[in-house]
Amino acid sequence: MVNSDQRRRQLAREKFERQQRRRAEARQQAKVRNVVIGAVLAVVAVAGAGVYAAVQNSDGDSKSNAAAEASPSPSPSETESAEPEPKMTIDKSAKYSFDLKTDQGDIKIAMDAAKTPHTVNSFKALADKGYFDKTKCHRLTTEGIFVLQCGDPKGDGTGGPGYTIEDENLTALGKAGADGAVTYPAGSVAMANTGQPHTGGSQFFLVYKDTKLPPSYTPFGTLDDAGLKAVKAVAKAGVDGDGADGAPKKAVTVEKGTVDKA
Repeated sequence: MVNSDQRRRQLAREKFERQQRRRAEARQQAKVRNVVIGAVLAVVAVAGAGVYAAVQNSDGDSKSNAAAEASPSPSPSETESAEPEPKMTIDKSAKYSFDLKTDQGDIKIAMDAAKTPHTVNSFKALADKGYFDKTKCHRLTTEGIFVLQCGDPKGDGTGGPGYTIEDENLTALGKAGADGAVTYPAGSVAMANTGQPHTGGSQFFLVYKDTKLPPSYTPFGTLDDAGLKAVKAVAKAGVDGDGADGAPKKAVTVEKGTVDKA
């Protein structure tokens, strides 16, 4: 017999996964839309070749390059990335620290490259180029599952680095129970994904209270005490507006994100 608390957690997990899938679908739709727009522009270019030639001749390639840079980056599909993940450059035997300086306090995340080399290497490559700087932690959940989600440069749950990385360390939290879930303990940090295997990008979530989820989210780090305290304070302030899932009422901006050997 499933009690009310178990049922509530199950519903929260299902909602979490539905939202991940919807965001993945939104990214895929954007990709399709860009393809359609590209086809339309190609037709227009053929019809107005003389005008295009005049523009190109006056500015060289600057116009076409500017248009390409202004277009939304193509989102990875469920089976392939738009571009390859960063070349492996970290020390796979070392421990690293992912440090987030936020306007709600400093958060330090301990990472073990021996357990999650692709994840650590990706975060190192992104942080080194300032990817996480001036980004917001866009999502807080306060019922059923208890996480603060960050790492999206768009700030709406649809952003990513243009590539995906493989799942890692999925057995670290033990075998799933009868409900298909394992406990991600308070203080753990894991990769968000689309609900499909090997679809992690740059988004991750900070667990501030023991949370049951399927063992399909790469657990790659652990919060320090000060970081966990900061996240709990954000969670205590609640979600902006009604409900238990949305932007945190106490907004969190990552001023600077760095990854270095511990």
